[in-house]
Amino acid sequence: MSTFMRLRLVAFAAIALMASAVLVVSVANAAPRHGDQRSRQSDQRFLAPKVRTPDVAKAAQADPTTWDDDPAVEAQVDQILGQMSNDEKAQLAMGQLNNNYGFFTPAIPRLGIPAQTMSDGPVGVRIANPTIDQRSTQFPSATSMSASFDRDLVHLIGETIGDEAFHTGQNFQLAPSVDVVRSQLWGRAFEGFGEDPLLNGLMGAQSIRGMQSNPGLVATLKHWVVYNQETNRFTIDALVNERTLREVYNRPFEIGVQQGHPGAAMCSFNKVNGTFSCENDLMNTLLKGDDGFRGFVMSDYNATPSTVQAANNGLDQEQPGDQGPDTANFDGKLVAAVAAGEVPQARLDDMARRILRAIVGLGLLTNPVQSNRFDEAAHREVARRVADQGSVLLKNKDDALPLKPDHQKLTSLAVIGPDADNTSAQGGGSSEISHPTAEVSPLDGLRNRAGSGTDVTYSPGTDGINEGDLLPGPAPVPSSVLTPTSGSPGEHGLDAEYWGNTTFSGTPELTNVDPNVSVNFGFMNFPGFNAASPKATQSKAVTGDFALLGDLSARWSGDLTAPATADYTLGLTARGDATLTFDGQPLVTHSGELSSESETVHLVAGEQHSVEIEYSAPAANTYQGGQIRFFWSHADDILSPAMQAAVDSAKSADEAVVVVRDYESEGFDRPNLELPRDQGQLIRAVAAANPNTTVVIETGSPVLTSTWEDGVPAILQAWYPGQEQGDSIAGVLFGDVNPSGHLPVTIPRDESQVPPISPGPTADDDTGIFVGYKGLLKNGQTPSYAFGHGLSYSEFDYSDLRVNEGSRSDHGKHHNNKGRRHHPQRHHKSKHRAHRAGHDHSKPPQGDVTVTFTVRNRSRTAGATVAQAYLGPLPTAVETAARQLAGFERVSLEPGEARKVTITIPRRSLSYWDESSNQWVTPAGRVPVYVGNASDDTELAGIINVRS
Repeated sequence: MSTFMRLRLVAFAAIALMASAVLVVSVANAAPRHGDQRSRQSDQRFLAPKVRTPDVAKAAQADPTTWDDDPAVEAQVDQILGQMSNDEKAQLAMGQLNNNYGFFTPAIPRLGIPAQTMSDGPVGVRIANPTIDQRSTQFPSATSMSASFDRDLVHLIGETIGDEAFHTGQNFQLAPSVDVVRSQLWGRAFEGFGEDPLLNGLMGAQSIRGMQSNPGLVATLKHWVVYNQETNRFTIDALVNERTLREVYNRPFEIGVQQGHPGAAMCSFNKVNGTFSCENDLMNTLLKGDDGFRGFVMSDYNATPSTVQAANNGLDQEQPGDQGPDTANFDGKLVAAVAAGEVPQARLDDMARRILRAIVGLGLLTNPVQSNRFDEAAHREVARRVADQGSVLLKNKDDALPLKPDHQKLTSLAVIGPDADNTSAQGGGSSEISHPTAEVSPLDGLRNRAGSGTDVTYSPGTDGINEGDLLPGPAPVPSSVLTPTSGSPGEHGLDAEYWGNTTFSGTPELTNVDPNVSVNFGFMNFPGFNAASPKATQSKAVTGDFALLGDLSARWSGDLTAPATADYTLGLTARGDATLTFDGQPLVTHSGELSSESETVHLVAGEQHSVEIEYSAPAANTYQGGQIRFFWSHADDILSPAMQAAVDSAKSADEAVVVVRDYESEGFDRPNLELPRDQGQLIRAVAAANPNTTVVIETGSPVLTSTWEDGVPAILQAWYPGQEQGDSIAGVLFGDVNPSGHLPVTIPRDESQVPPISPGPTADDDTGIFVGYKGLLKNGQTPSYAFGHGLSYSEFDYSDLRVNEGSRSDHGKHHNNKGRRHHPQRHHKSKHRAHRAGHDHSKPPQGDVTVTFTVRNRSRTAGATVAQAYLGPLPTAVETAARQLAGFERVSLEPGEARKVTITIPRRSLSYWDESSNQWVTPAGRVPVYVGNASDDTELAGIINVRS
């Protein structure tokens, strides 16, 4: 296949799926690649033209919090708009496919309008331009950011990401994501701020304000609206009533618009109540109307379904548009629709005006992007701070943590986990950061912190995690029981051959020794999209070979040796045709759609059995290739050799730390909430061998802990903790950092507590307004760990609740978070430039309510907690939530310190959307208010007397 055809294959595959595009801008005078001291010249073909700036484009940008309503900005936009032809206005409204950008819209040199150079990444800047230094900071997942409940920190993160984007050639950042997590199974939950609309909105607004504090940088609020699953995301119709739309899914966008003032918003792939989001009149009536959004709306990747309807209903820019002959819905078609009177001239002018308003108001005319890199050391400190503050201590029985204090010798530490020796645990898809500026693995962090006097051992226990773990069914047969026919002594896995066709024709395009059969080729294997373990050779081998992302045939062969005499179930999970041959005889056959087939066999310990798997399948579509897994299941007390080695290392150590992870990605929802690759069994076996076992969970969204946590004294939810994960995890476990994160999303006890992912064609939102913890309370269900939960090494209590407006309050003390003393938390003084306060501490707006109370640190350890205020049911016959988050404040206290804390409760939290009158209603009466440490831990209670 020619290079051109390979590029076209990638381009057209991307058309079908990319939620944000793949590649980033080429920049002149780029810094040399890491390790290459020679200067490099950028590829001039992709450079935005150097343009003379006319007089009309020389005004300074406005304040980033008032730019969208600034008369001077509007006057300058009028000047430019008055000089534009309809062709130029349509050009401004259409992105172009450019392999060095996320999204790209070319410059209009005649008017001094710069190119719009857009970067992927709500959790970092995704740089795909191969002609420049691609290194960027891998920040923790947005769930980690949100778990800090620290608006100032999220502002700093936004500022840092914006600075990084601007100094690597981008003037737009396609972030933040404020989509509410309806189901923890959603593949992109790690990109957003959790399950609560208020928390999502407030964090999103601060992220926007931080990004746009960089002159010349535009933030993009996404994905509007009711986008909460990857399954059938291009066609799924989200059916939602008006009240749920307003109170849950639009509320973060309303807050983000009104408090953050983003220059751009991105509409989503899915339909909403029968109409695609990017041609839905809700863009006009809700987003631009009631929310007051004055920036412009761009489509997600190839999510523009029409010309006339999309334009008239509020879409301002198609991204991208030129993906082949007659593929653009805007550009020439838009000009023709205006000429025919199908799209009013005023609408085309409004599209251009909105785009120009962001370009002018946020300083793109006067602040051209740069390529002089950024302060990597300062940005590393920010990433570390996020990981520290976002980590949530879920459990700490009998003060198991911190690990041995300095005066007690820790002689041996067993570190266990499939990817504890690397930093691959991050979200896949357009958010992945392929080239972090630094990497500290959990193993390295723990080894460095423990010091030379501690014997630190490492055992993986299971094979590395890859995208194949998103297939349903039992875990893959592990490599430690497999031997390749061609392998050298001690080598494990199976011989593998791959063809880019369905008939095993010709020479294999790839030969490999795979650790096991775990294939899920397609979108997630696009270059720079795969967050698989470096140990997953089948995942990493295909990233440069596009042919294997389409039609596929493959063959695996070798031997299987049972670790114990017992009955085993052997099988295949596959889409397409597959055969498992065992000792020369067909054992399992499969054909058709994705499903599992299996047989039970009796195996004797130590006996070798030959296995061969043959597989073929056409590509399911332009982005989904082969899918197959060779799996087993067996009794829980049967351990593979690799797992047994991990247990043996734990048994002989003073302490054991098990670091587990999952695989989450854009393009695929999770099949369940269990840890993949039998990691739950690994935890149970290690904990049985060593009672001093701590589990560190590296996931972007919750996994079930109820199947293994009883035997584990300490659990740390580290989320996807970014490139500085090793030092952060070690800091928390050894007590250098006092954990202070709180859950932004519920950890369910079992999957009956989780709304399912709809297989399509419709997703009927039967949860209504009762998303997340609100639904569990309504149904009388108790999760493993409630929304807002988080422990500390300090002890805090709450007292003296007062509600303004003369309300009655019940006084009491709230004791929680009791734990051991620790070394005072280190304060990382960033070299990054100072930033404005992330949120406003001034007087609350008229109609809002304040609650005041005292928080005291009763311990001898400095620490922080998150004080949370919840409202009870509103005084109306309309059903409202038993608890809903109404405000929060992160509070840092020295030992023995007490502080009076005030939380403002916005009037919107005291209101509901009335569908009969189509307006917000604030019912008069008494509303309970609760203050404490979590949604299920609020002993302070009072009453708000609401007046209409």
